[in-house]
Amino acid sequence: MITSVFKKSTPLNYSLVVILILVFFFLFQIQEPSWMSSYFLAFQKLSLLCFIFASFFLINFIVKKNGLSKDNGYAIFFYLLFLLFFPTIFNNPNVIYANFFLLLALRRLISLQSLKASKEKIFDASFWILVASLFQFWCILFLILVFISIIFHVSRDYRNWVLPFIALLAVSIIFLLISFVFHFNAIEFFEKRAVIDLRIDYFKNNYENGALSIYVAIALFFVVSILTTLSSRPQIVHTSYKKVVACFFIAVFVFILSPNKSNDLLIFSITPLTIMAASHVEYIQQKLNNEIVFYVLICCSLFTFFSQL
Repeated sequence: MITSVFKKSTPLNYSLVVILILVFFFLFQIQEPSWMSSYFLAFQKLSLLCFIFASFFLINFIVKKNGLSKDNGYAIFFYLLFLLFFPTIFNNPNVIYANFFLLLALRRLISLQSLKASKEKIFDASFWILVASLFQFWCILFLILVFISIIFHVSRDYRNWVLPFIALLAVSIIFLLISFVFHFNAIEFFEKRAVIDLRIDYFKNNYENGALSIYVAIALFFVVSILTTLSSRPQIVHTSYKKVVACFFIAVFVFILSPNKSNDLLIFSITPLTIMAASHVEYIQQKLNNEIVFYVLICCSLFTFFSQL
């Protein structure tokens, strides 16, 4: 039944996902209603919701535009299900903003396979990754994905290797100007964030631990699926899927290295995992298997969401 609903991209699919986002977002927010009495906090919640909606439509654009998914609504539905594993994301502006900018970067890097305007795409991707790192410092590791993309597509032109450093200079100048205008110490800003913390003992309760354990098991399933079936997929999308897998593992390293660790940081792994999950459902043509995948994911996401409220 679920596969039938999302098998084609229709206004019904998008409407359903939008309604579900609103429902789950406000279900989480009403747990702490103090923001309703502050115009600033209310505006912040609204901005978070707008960025979440923008992320959904960006993911849909990435998978459709680059041939990573057919004309269906699987990607946006999987993205919603994975977000529900970690509802505290809805209260974390830094990871939501950083994730949005990383999506802008991923969009440019995956489209690099067309070899059109490659220099602009490399610069843009590097720029957005560096902007994301201002919100979550270790997102800077996603620059590795830029160099991987250069190796795959445009490694012969030495100028392409220099562009990420030009983007770094541009973001540094803009950030320094902002620090002068708003009178804060730029060096101290990075000293607090450029810290490595490998401890994973941050769980506030067993439900957060359980959500992480279930998410890891599901992620391993889809990663193994894409790796074992990659050779039998169309040659034209091989490099795109390799970049998606690389993106997932970089996101894992961001999670492992980041200080002030929480499940929220796994948001950076949700986009590549969403693409892999949607690809798995499309590749496995057996309807019963796909229904099982959907229902298991729905049950897991709903359980983890409501258990953490």
